[in-house]
Amino acid sequence: MIDNTKNNSALLLGVGLDNRDEHRRITRGDNFYLVGGSEETHERMTETAIKFNEKLARKGKQLAELSPQEFAEYIHEASEK
Repeated sequence: MIDNTKNNSALLLGVGLDNRDEHRRITRGDNFYLVGGSEETHERMTETAIKFNEKLARKGKQLAELSPQEFAEYIHEASEK
């Protein structure tokens, strides 16, 4: 569930471009908004966003607080299988 009362100054946006089945996929959560993609791609984006948020929570950080280097590290770790 998204808390719209928070003043988020950063958002992780995922866009999948490989959809061929005309199904509209949209997933929203804390810190992220994901649109499009095949079922497989959208699932992968969702898993990555959730793992990314879990990493933020473990570190006690907000997305807007991350340096570019921290962001790259966290997203890389979250996207590994």
